[in-house]
Amino acid sequence: MSDNNLVYSTETGRIKAPEASSEPDVKLFKDGAVRIERQTKGRKGKGVMLVVGIDPQEHDLKKLAKQLKSKMGQGGAVKNGIIEIQGDDREKLKGLLESAGFKVKIAGG
Repeated sequence: MSDNNLVYSTETGRIKAPEASSEPDVKLFKDGAVRIERQTKGRKGKGVMLVVGIDPQEHDLKKLAKQLKSKMGQGGAVKNGIIEIQGDDREKLKGLLESAGFKVKIAGG
């Protein structure tokens, strides 16, 4: 309990916590391309594909993730402005994103 966040004061009453920013830290690339990365770290060896570099102001990430997951036939999620798709079929995912109008690059090995 060494957390120094003040919740209540006898002088002013309940203190509001600073609100977390609703804007996720999104990594946008200068060339405008969307990157598909593969990651297994912290996932007990299970691989996921990360779609990085999509601007959340221009595109609805949840809607896009739902479309990609259904076309890929796999699960996934949207976390911190990054779309995660389970599995490792980056070529198929690249084709789906290109057909949606994105410039896509496969990053990593």
